[in-house]
Amino acid sequence: MDLKLSQCFISVDDHDKALTFYCDVLGLEVRGDVRFEGMRWVTVGSPLQPDVEIVLEPPLADPNALESDRRAITELMAKGMLRGVIFATQDCDAMYERLRDTGAEIVQEPTDQPYGVRDCAVRDPSGNLLRITERKGS
Repeated sequence: MDLKLSQCFISVDDHDKALTFYCDVLGLEVRGDVRFEGMRWVTVGSPLQPDVEIVLEPPLADPNALESDRRAITELMAKGMLRGVIFATQDCDAMYERLRDTGAEIVQEPTDQPYGVRDCAVRDPSGNLLRITERKGS
């Protein structure tokens, strides 16, 4: 079986702010920008992984979702309670400095973890938690 990751999803409340963060700060590239029935989905990805995309989508993009559910998801996102993604880098400290210098919301400075990585954590403009990891010894 040849199964591999193709796309993952991150809810964002402002695509333009998200694009500035994911592209200008993290260095990802835009792969697609689609508008349909009042919604917008943007795909971004690392130039180092052309076959993996992150879809930046509105919170609870399902058009059949109840308004109360949409509000609940938006509130959880604003509190940083939804999961984001984990990025890998060869230099966690350099990426941390880049994030800090852009004014990103730092959650955790670079730390050596007992499970074999050095990592830091940051929130994107929508509140999603992102971790940046570097394997020890890499």
